[in-house]
Amino acid sequence: MNRKISLGLSLLTVMAFAACKKNRSGNDNPAPAYPDVAEDKHPKVLTVTPNNITLYNGGYGSSLAQDPYDRSVFYLLTDRGPNVAEAATNSIMIADPGFVPQIGKFRLKGDSLVQESTILLKNSSGAPLNGLPNPLNAGATGENPFDLNGKELQPSEDGIDSEGMALAPDGSFWISDEYGPHIIHVDRNGKTLEKINPFSTGSKKLPLVLAKRRPNRGMEGLTITPDGKTLVGIMQFPLYNPSSAAITNSLAIRILTFDIATGNTKQFVYMMDNWSLQAVSEIAAIDNNNFLVLERDGQFATAANRTTVFKKLFKISLSGATDISDPANGANGKLFGGKTVEELKDAASLAANGIVPVTKTLVADLMKDISTVYPHDKAEGLAIINPSLIAVSNDDDFGITGADKIYQQKILPFTNKVDRNSIYFIKLSKPLY
Repeated sequence: MNRKISLGLSLLTVMAFAACKKNRSGNDNPAPAYPDVAEDKHPKVLTVTPNNITLYNGGYGSSLAQDPYDRSVFYLLTDRGPNVAEAATNSIMIADPGFVPQIGKFRLKGDSLVQESTILLKNSSGAPLNGLPNPLNAGATGENPFDLNGKELQPSEDGIDSEGMALAPDGSFWISDEYGPHIIHVDRNGKTLEKINPFSTGSKKLPLVLAKRRPNRGMEGLTITPDGKTLVGIMQFPLYNPSSAAITNSLAIRILTFDIATGNTKQFVYMMDNWSLQAVSEIAAIDNNNFLVLERDGQFATAANRTTVFKKLFKISLSGATDISDPANGANGKLFGGKTVEELKDAASLAANGIVPVTKTLVADLMKDISTVYPHDKAEGLAIINPSLIAVSNDDDFGITGADKIYQQKILPFTNKVDRNSIYFIKLSKPLY
């Protein structure tokens, strides 16, 4: 082969490699036309309860991630499965004890979300995980599970109430939950690679203080920094630290950074807007120091209350915030003036103890900044599409609601329709970066 032809082929090879590399970064894939809202219009039926209530699968939307290589594809996470609580006895009625928490792969087609495949979450041996509460000393919340017939169910170390999800650069997933809290690393097929919590025996652990999470308000949000090196998790609600009574009206929520390679952690304070809220649902990385946080109440919009419903997105920065980590890793974390961080309930108390929380700036209000009324109670998933466009998914609770052993169909008051998994695409008035 002559030198001229060889150089020409080499140049073409380099150009092809560069084009492929650019495409795999997500920068060169054609973006779809994002609608105002896309819905899963044909969810499969999971089961029908004895009182003839249909449970849909459904249940996706607890967390949300966009595929960086195919921007029409979104991964949506379920929680532990369809259930209703009985507050008086701290019991939980589980409609399908065999339900496996899972990730659904959905493709955006016009204004529809079309499910293409399912990734079932599995333990390290490849056996399916479940949504049952954990046993004592393994992440127990104190809940007593039973089935639709009133039969008592046994706790499980393979139980997970999955709420947060981060898609790693290699295609694996990191999942956080409301039990332990646990952070579980699964491969692209859902098999557990690592399980990290405050009481794990491995070299990587979560701070012991996180075990004081309020039941069902554990590590609700999880993201990964763009460099793929650090997980950032956020608790849904102030820890019961040292007790639920001691932290009444507290606004102090913990953010955790976790170095994936070393297991080193740091903790910071996020101040929620109002102690009466359901609080934080999700966190998404803008860069290594700046993040979006979704904070909400548990209310449905109606014609009368739509201006008072709280579902807002804030841009936060860790820069300049105080690391409140406890070098001794005590059960209550680092104390300030003899008090836990959660007992320092407001900004003035934090400042008096030299604690600077993360900065927090309003970016969007779901009740004002979309073209239609946001009808759902549980805005839970969050993804950044580009600097001026974000996506928010809802947890539809499998189309059911209820309490005290009674299931009801989950009907949205504003639309009078059964709740469905949806993604809302929100245009920001000011770019994130």
